[in-house]
Amino acid sequence: MSGESVLLKMNICAIVCLSGCLMVGGNLQADTSRPDPAAVKSAIEKSIPLLEKTTAGASEHNRCFTCHGHAMPVVTFVEARHRGFLIDEKNMEAQVKHTLTDLARGKKRYMEGKGQGGGYTRAGYALWSLRQAGWKPNEVTEYVSGYLVHDQKAEHWPSNGNRPPTEGSAFTTTYFALKGVDGFGTVEQAGKIAVRKKKALAWLLKSEPKDTEDRVFHLLALNHLQADQKVVREAVKALREAQRTDGGWAQLPKMESDAYATGSVLYALYRGGGMKADDAIYQRGVKYLLETQKEDGSWHVRSRSKPFQTYYESGYPHKKDQFISMAAGSWASLALLFTISTEVVKE
Repeated sequence: MSGESVLLKMNICAIVCLSGCLMVGGNLQADTSRPDPAAVKSAIEKSIPLLEKTTAGASEHNRCFTCHGHAMPVVTFVEARHRGFLIDEKNMEAQVKHTLTDLARGKKRYMEGKGQGGGYTRAGYALWSLRQAGWKPNEVTEYVSGYLVHDQKAEHWPSNGNRPPTEGSAFTTTYFALKGVDGFGTVEQAGKIAVRKKKALAWLLKSEPKDTEDRVFHLLALNHLQADQKVVREAVKALREAQRTDGGWAQLPKMESDAYATGSVLYALYRGGGMKADDAIYQRGVKYLLETQKEDGSWHVRSRSKPFQTYYESGYPHKKDQFISMAAGSWASLALLFTISTEVVKE
């Protein structure tokens, strides 16, 4: 090949590379531009009242505690209040009472080590939300935490349901069980809790997450148990690399991005991975959430679980998809709230 030909090829490669860099740079510049703080605040202010309406509707139509209709919104209300937003305090108190009343109905089964419908997932979510709401340990929380540690042979806490994504992942159940026993475990239960935590960490270190829900709670559980930082960083990396070009995350590889996956991933990266809310990856996720929120303040996520409960209208839109969408609304709101300073002054 002549020297001129080589030089020509080198010039062409340089031009292509430069063009590629400019294109990538342009995309990165567009992706990393900060969402308008006023738009974030507006999105939260549209979401919170809808979630409050929904919790009241869920309690009216269903005497049972639910993860999507009670736990998730209550945790969101607590965070909103912490970030300077006004919430309906009476409604939140009513949902905490609803949760406690439901757990109290299951006392006999908890004492027998059987639990209520939803098993460890239900018990863990309930205790997590009560702890976040500032509830103090009492007889109810004692026998629920006792139920969570009664099986000393188990490596982790399995899910006894198959209603993905909320119910179905052992990583999810294990994380919330850990939060529950650490939040409400008694002195008498301390030995059993220590055994279960040691076994849970060993299980987490050897287990491979299969989807986004698994990866979210794998990271959160590793961080909760103060696993080696190298392992935590690997879990963070797996979630970071799964972000789509639209800024969101999907529940499964063949699914489109949605607010449930995106909100829960951002929650995990922030709470479990130490990511700052001004990180470019986080901000791209925030932009996705802002772009996909509906005018009524909701997010629509399609259900992939087979319904088994009697249908009712909770107050959250999207009919048969309302339960997963409700959970998505809470995760999305929490992710948005983390971008708001805790020193925000109410207008």
